[in-house]
Amino acid sequence: MIYILAALLPPRGLLLNGQPFSAIFNLVLIVPCLLLGLIFPLLWLVPSLHAIVAVHMRREDRKHREIVDAIEKHGPPPWFLR
Repeated sequence: MIYILAALLPPRGLLLNGQPFSAIFNLVLIVPCLLLGLIFPLLWLVPSLHAIVAVHMRREDRKHREIVDAIEKHGPPPWFLR
């Protein structure tokens, strides 16, 4: 659901995902992309793509952090060879 919101309303999707600096950057990015998008229409997709990539990276970082915390708490899995 957050990916759809990031694609349709990029700054709001980033804010709801807990990324205020990315949301501000996205707002700044929207202005030139809309103006230059009149000449190159593909530029209209840049703010949405930025938001989708930022949301994905944040979610992957959370998953990685959870795995690292679990390993620190319980130790490595038994099949892990050192």
